[in-house]
Amino acid sequence: MSDTPAPSQLASTHTVSNQPQPLHGHNLYAGDAALCDAVARNGSHWGEDDLQRYGEVCGRPEMIERGYLANAHKPEFEPHDRVGNRIDQVNYHPAYHQLMQLALSEGLHSSPWTDPRPGAHVVRAAKYYLHCQLEAGHGCPVTMTFASVPSIRLTPALAEQWLPKITDRGYDPSNRPHTEKSALTIGMGMTEKQGGSDVRANTTTATPAGDGTYELVGHKWFTSAPMCDAFLMLAQAPGGLSCFLVPRWRPDGSKNPIQVQRLKNKAGNVSNASSEIELRGALGWLVGEEGRGVPAIIEMVSATRFDCMIGSSGGQRQAALQAIYHASQRSAFGKTLIDQPLMQNVLADLQLEVEGSVAMTLRMARAFDHLDDEREKRLMRLGTAVGKYWICKRTPHHAYEAMECLGGNGVIENFITARLYRDAPINAIWEGSGNVQALDVLRAIGKTPEVLANWMDELAQSKGNDLRYDRALAHLQSVLSDMDQIEYRARHLVDQLALTMQSHLLMQNGNTAVAEGFIASRLGAQGVTNTGTLPVGVDVKTIIERGNPLITP
Repeated sequence: MSDTPAPSQLASTHTVSNQPQPLHGHNLYAGDAALCDAVARNGSHWGEDDLQRYGEVCGRPEMIERGYLANAHKPEFEPHDRVGNRIDQVNYHPAYHQLMQLALSEGLHSSPWTDPRPGAHVVRAAKYYLHCQLEAGHGCPVTMTFASVPSIRLTPALAEQWLPKITDRGYDPSNRPHTEKSALTIGMGMTEKQGGSDVRANTTTATPAGDGTYELVGHKWFTSAPMCDAFLMLAQAPGGLSCFLVPRWRPDGSKNPIQVQRLKNKAGNVSNASSEIELRGALGWLVGEEGRGVPAIIEMVSATRFDCMIGSSGGQRQAALQAIYHASQRSAFGKTLIDQPLMQNVLADLQLEVEGSVAMTLRMARAFDHLDDEREKRLMRLGTAVGKYWICKRTPHHAYEAMECLGGNGVIENFITARLYRDAPINAIWEGSGNVQALDVLRAIGKTPEVLANWMDELAQSKGNDLRYDRALAHLQSVLSDMDQIEYRARHLVDQLALTMQSHLLMQNGNTAVAEGFIASRLGAQGVTNTGTLPVGVDVKTIIERGNPLITP
């Protein structure tokens, strides 16, 4: 018999209580009232069953775990093989490849192009919104592959050869020639260190080789997803700045001299490799016409900006979802957090941001579905710039406020809110920062005044429904009529374009609690303030229920 005394009951210090279990096993679609309403509103009932199915897939614990693993194990660059041959290989964790396989097998890179029925872009946007809540970084090559199609179509010979493999639902990450693969991914190389967003300052040269190809020499400052099979790039040809399709391997099986210099050490988006590359006589094929590089690649940029809206809306949803779930499971000061008035104010405000973002994103998806209609085309032209600016710019603060709802846990890396916060600024900066988007709005209005008239016609449909909205429209008209220092005031103008459009769409959607809460807090006398300052009278409980992942609408 041991002489060692047994520990007393007082020695027990580690009983875990009042800590919510990890959220998984929920259906991301069924529990998202804002998304369900927007899908129905924008005419995509036929996709409901598929979205319900995919919402369940994206809530599975093994899928959520892949997002954590892909971020915990950053890509690693291997420039040469073991005997010194240049291979420019970027190695990813298997979880990254599993997420890529899932995305491409679901057609997130291709479905509207291969099955262009009414509502195809709406359903694809809804699925992508669900998918990106698993993990944001791998969405970069998915988006670029999707967005490359309109640009490559400008050159029928390239389209015939490349598009069947680009739109294929397979995934082949092997480092070998595109001629040996049945499924391809496409990247983009626009930015150079001396120019940034000013792509006309690019110095990369493209010299005709005499056989219809060009030889590219230059340095690209940001090339994300460098393991893509080819890249759309801008370079200075004899006829001016032009767009080229540049493969990683030449058709004869030799390596195209696209040399990765290093991978960027980023604050967020860490599962996705972003690189600096040098083109040392790389082969490329002209896309579109010489000297028309910006119009050619803008087809791609417009689609990537739209996907930034989707991704940031999805990030907002996941952040609000986590905050609402946590508050429903944790108590403080003798009461569940979700039942405390001040927390209700914060949670409802977070959900209202999601409501506005989803409504605007899927409305632009509907416009994307109807580009043969001139009015929808104009709406999309202005809407991608306004939406990309506003939704992406609102997301970092939204992510922070959701993180705060979890307290200290919110900043720990094995809680998803920490990753959401690190990833949140990416979409606001990439594909054209806030100033670039605001200036693009001014450019669109100045070049084609019909796009603004079309926008105002859309907003006029809700005139007379709410006095605060009518006053906001009058203020917007006043801002637009005064061209003095308009560039200096561009951000304020885009703010008002976005807020009035979101308010209009939420009124049209027909949920009184949401529309009233949004307008009262965004267009009311107090204007846009810090999160959690909703005025008295807002139906916070109804709004929070719409965001609760455990409540099916």
